[in-house]
Amino acid sequence: DLCVITPPEGKHMEINGQCRSIQASSYCSHSEFTCEPIRLRMCQDLPYNTTFMPNLLNHYDQQTAALAMEPFHPMVNLMCSADLRMFLCALYAPVCTEYGRVSMPCRSLCQQAKDECNKLMEIFGLAWPDDMECSRFPDCDEPYPRPEDLVTSSDPTDQSSMTVQRDYGFWCPRELKVDPDLGYIFMGRKDCSAPCPSMFFNQQELTFTRYFIGVVSIICLSATLFTFLTFLIDVTRFRYPERPIIFYAVCYVMVSLVFFLGFLLEDRVACNAISPSQFRASTITQGSHNKACTLLFMVLYFFTMAGSMWWVILTITWFLAAVPKWGSEAIEKKALLFHAVAWGLPGALTVTLLALNKIEGDGISGVCFIGLYDIDALRWFVLAPLCLNVAVGVSLLLVGIVALNRVRMEIPLEKENQTKLVKFMIRMGVFSVLYLVPLLTVIGCYLYEHTYRNIWETTWMEENCRRYHIPCPYKVEQTSRPVIVLFLIKYLMMLVVGIPSVFWVGSKKTCFEWASFLHGHRHKDSGVNESRQVLQEQPDFAQSLLREPNTPVIRKSRGTSTQGTSTHASSTHLAVLDDLDEPVRTHHGHGASTRSKASSVHSKASYHGSLRRIRDDRSDTMVYRGTEQRSFHGSMPRLDHPLSTHSSLHQIDARSRHSSQRDVSEAPPTLITHGTTASDSRVSENDGTSA
Repeated sequence: DLCVITPPEGKHMEINGQCRSIQASSYCSHSEFTCEPIRLRMCQDLPYNTTFMPNLLNHYDQQTAALAMEPFHPMVNLMCSADLRMFLCALYAPVCTEYGRVSMPCRSLCQQAKDECNKLMEIFGLAWPDDMECSRFPDCDEPYPRPEDLVTSSDPTDQSSMTVQRDYGFWCPRELKVDPDLGYIFMGRKDCSAPCPSMFFNQQELTFTRYFIGVVSIICLSATLFTFLTFLIDVTRFRYPERPIIFYAVCYVMVSLVFFLGFLLEDRVACNAISPSQFRASTITQGSHNKACTLLFMVLYFFTMAGSMWWVILTITWFLAAVPKWGSEAIEKKALLFHAVAWGLPGALTVTLLALNKIEGDGISGVCFIGLYDIDALRWFVLAPLCLNVAVGVSLLLVGIVALNRVRMEIPLEKENQTKLVKFMIRMGVFSVLYLVPLLTVIGCYLYEHTYRNIWETTWMEENCRRYHIPCPYKVEQTSRPVIVLFLIKYLMMLVVGIPSVFWVGSKKTCFEWASFLHGHRHKDSGVNESRQVLQEQPDFAQSLLREPNTPVIRKSRGTSTQGTSTHASSTHLAVLDDLDEPVRTHHGHGASTRSKASSVHSKASYHGSLRRIRDDRSDTMVYRGTEQRSFHGSMPRLDHPLSTHSSLHQIDARSRHSSQRDVSEAPPTLITHGTTASDSRVSENDGTSA
């Protein structure tokens, strides 16, 4: 009974229906092989002197086969059976026949050797191996080797059958083998792990890289921690739409902290210890059996993905503030949803990876992550989420910037507001570039690693196959080794991506806050910051499109009363508003200077149009009530309150001449159009002409 191997293009092998009955998976999966001289001491002086590897027991070279045969040496020396030596050599060093044929020993030869040596094996405490069970061999009664096995090719010049090399694939060296119950996989081989600390770089390169990562992690940790502490000093300063920057900074506080711990731990967590008694070298940790490695992976992967999600949330809040003109309170109502998405999705991915046992140690940085050796995990759990987040975030960011730019170009704004809007757009663009450039660089490094990983592994196998006594790769067409600069850039950008948060909080106001905090002074509530103020002060773009082209633009003057009230009275009431954050009340010190609530609101809102400012730079709800009472194109508010109507009419009759003279001298000319009542008054710009 012969094992017939199909031609090379078949890429499969069948052994007369017996292929599955013996442990021959290695040579069943390969179709090309080469004959080599027998070097096993036990198998010298046989009728044949060439064999092939892997053998029938799946030993990839003769050195490994010799180690496996050592327990049988005493029985062969004691000659318990005349057939034992031939049977063992038929398995450990089978005869190399013509191309396409593999000969196996008969079942009767196995049974006779087993029966005659059974008692001696019991004395030595040996058991007949399962992979040598006689039932696995063909039922025949022929000697080994058979006469036809020793027949060479009729053409002596045709040596193709003896010189064709065989593709063995990757065989896990004994030094890299691990316990079977751990579920390790390396280069497609189970119960095998990559060498640690690195299979590509020498110790000098590793030392430099570790110190480089340690320094960068300290810088990133300091920057992101400064951002978070600045937020704690004045919590109300950073509200939506920019609150996600704080959570983004918190994520990279944890990421940089994990890398710093990896620098301190070196390879004690990412690598398995050396086991000289079991001839095992240091290997990369895989799976969740190492608790410290699992913890580092959970923190690093979770906060890396969460940081990316918070940047997407940041672009969403910017979009809501810039395009639909949502206010800070409206966006803040969605905070629970933002937190559920930003923390929930990374948490689900982390739990999934724990269930799939995809954790891998990184011998270079000392941390644990995924996708370092598993290409599929890198593709679906690192590249896919990051690329999706970048696509969504960039799209929303561009839409928001375009909307703000259209507001700037098509709607007339005061020069100061124009400058603020341009500065805000530049600030938002620079922050996004500082985030996107490192992130896109990291994605590029991952893609490059994903593309060349197989070539790097093949090159490593070719360079180390003789040292590990494993088959060398067959017909290597391309060799390449990674350069250390690639990994330096990858780790640098993974950490630098968290630093842009400092750019957003960096300002003179932050310096004043820290100085006040360090001197023990309690900081005053800052309320509305500049960025949110700029977004809220811009006119609604949708409303601007509804305005007719010939409608005059209403521009309000500073410190000018068009209600018929005296300037002195107006100034008095403004002082009261600055000191007391409450609705306007009648000032008893000036009996004739009572002003209506609506006119007070209008005077306070005259500069910024939609925000009512008080001394500590906050906005209050009186602004919105005043805005609701105004007509669409900036008309004066209706005086609905009885007292306000009465006082306004009285002031118009009693002081109109005095106030008009002062107003004309201090403010641009305005036109007062009188209707049936004072509540229908309208103020329009006269473009420099007299009333």
